[in-house]
Amino acid sequence: MKQQVLVLYLDNSALDAPVKAWAFYDGTGKTNPTTGDSDLPPYDSGVEALRDGWRLFQASQLIPPYPGHEYQTSFLKHEFWFEKLE
Repeated sequence: MKQQVLVLYLDNSALDAPVKAWAFYDGTGKTNPTTGDSDLPPYDSGVEALRDGWRLFQASQLIPPYPGHEYQTSFLKHEFWFEKLE
């Protein structure tokens, strides 16, 4: 059995929020995805990934912005990690 990993960066902390960015890693060797190889996300939300059989195994900790930095650009905060075993 081999693992596939899907990382979805959502618009906010809700699992049904729209996908803003994503990454896919295929440990099966069936595909060889690379950054920027698609303009469309594989799913519109994290809930769609769950419905398609992906298992959620990690969500980012919710950390409030440091006072005075509420509007600064930084890392993508709402990161969800999913896996499938093939």
